[in-house]
Amino acid sequence: MTARPAHGPTPGTASEAWSSALTRFDRDLERRGAAERTRRAYGADIGELATWAAAQGLEPHTLTYRLLRDYAARLSNVGAAPRTMARKLASARAFFRSMVEHGDMTANPADLLPAPRNPQPPRTIKPQDVAALLDRIPATTPLELRDRALYELACTCELRADELVGLDATSVDVAAEQIRLETRAVPAGEQALAAINVYLERGRPALAATEDDPALFLSKSGRRLSTSDVRRRLRAWARGAATRGSQTAIHEILGHASISTTQVYTRVESARLRAAYLRSHPRA
Repeated sequence: MTARPAHGPTPGTASEAWSSALTRFDRDLERRGAAERTRRAYGADIGELATWAAAQGLEPHTLTYRLLRDYAARLSNVGAAPRTMARKLASARAFFRSMVEHGDMTANPADLLPAPRNPQPPRTIKPQDVAALLDRIPATTPLELRDRALYELACTCELRADELVGLDATSVDVAAEQIRLETRAVPAGEQALAAINVYLERGRPALAATEDDPALFLSKSGRRLSTSDVRRRLRAWARGAATRGSQTAIHEILGHASISTTQVYTRVESARLRAAYLRSHPRA
């Protein structure tokens, strides 16, 4: 049974329309494998938006880009940090995406909201750190095959943890060399596609509890992975990696670091090619 969204609007602070929309949104997150902590955070963020909107007589489907911009200005005026604002706006985008998917709105009014500027400089991801961790994951057991494919996608396609666990087996388009997400398609390189193909052939069938489960990445019990599962497995592999930077690098990508997909793929693959060249040509 799905629990009521944590920190959502309470009776008297938001309309029934908001309460129903929040409950449905929480169910959508649960269906996509979002961790309980993630669901609680989204529920708290949208609950705050619901309380603000309901105080003005606004229901979910009536919110526009202009109104959401006013809400973002309110957050800034009360001293919300850039990272906090970014999280709340990301929650809003996810919530209204759910509204669009269920036919309550024709477009997502939060899509055009500008991300707040973060005064902190972005952390640098060293391609050799990423490549070191990826190449240390063996490809023998079903779980190893899964993890190799999982982190190849995380690094070379720059997919967040919640996007990774939401993938279905049909999300992989081998012919087009891309991964199809709910809102976009991203290119997948040769290394990532090769890892996925091996996992689909030898790993996933051994993990699947039923033949009709659509999830791409499955746990050892055959259920869809959660975001907490992804991070837990990352920590396990990073403990044996050559550098601490390997763990930091993929954590940055799972949380969506400020680096483009093309940059990630190019730098990681270049590091691998250089390592292979030096191994083959010691005098190089």
